[in-house]
Amino acid sequence: MSISTTGVLPRAETAAPKRAPRRRLPSPRRWISPVALVAAWQIASSTGALPPDKLSSPWTVLQAGADVARSGELGSAFVVSLGRVGAGFALGALAGLVLGAVAGLSRWGEALVDPPVQMLRTLPFLGLIPLFILWFGIGEETKVFLVALGVAFPLYLNVHSGIRTADPQLVEAARALGFTRAERLWHVVLPGALPPALVGLRQSLGVAWLALIVGETVNADAGIGYLINNAREFLRTDVVVVGLVVYAVLGLVTDALVRLLERRALRWRAQ
Repeated sequence: MSISTTGVLPRAETAAPKRAPRRRLPSPRRWISPVALVAAWQIASSTGALPPDKLSSPWTVLQAGADVARSGELGSAFVVSLGRVGAGFALGALAGLVLGAVAGLSRWGEALVDPPVQMLRTLPFLGLIPLFILWFGIGEETKVFLVALGVAFPLYLNVHSGIRTADPQLVEAARALGFTRAERLWHVVLPGALPPALVGLRQSLGVAWLALIVGETVNADAGIGYLINNAREFLRTDVVVVGLVVYAVLGLVTDALVRLLERRALRWRAQ
């Protein structure tokens, strides 16, 4: 007596493939508190509880934003500020990545690089503005180097930590399989360090915009910070809020871009 396998293999072969997990959209509940805050702000302004010389209403801020956008003032300030952040971020990211890799991959590198970096990291970098002005003057260099300094430290810490916390069992397994040191770094250590490095990248971008706000208060003649300072001189709180909103939106957009990069670069974690 034999057991027929007719229909078994075809059924296994035609099994439905696994569906990719659907991307969850942000919950509408996340909009409740921001909308409620804006509504409370508008009500307080309309009833006079919040004087316009202290803080303009959301509707006034919206009108002021439209005015400075039509005049071209906002667009030119946006381009200048974006250029400063881009230059500072490039310098700071390069320094943070190189120093973090040197300190993470080498014991001698950690002994030589980590102590001075940790000492500099504990300094209030805003307190370095007078020294930067003495070194670089009040031109673009001071603003760019302030951004670079704010970017370098979070990225350094996360890259260094990611390399040092690589799974030792995976490293040993790769060594047992005959991987060279370069192959172990490429296939084991660097993929393991990528998640914290991307977290450091998000932190660095947030600090970059904060540093730019401070840098653009140092005798700037262009940029969003100059727009805010100029509005403050004329008690235009509506334009001040417009500049702050632009800073916030730029920070959110850059963070969203890094999160998109993170989802694409770390797809292997969902497997």
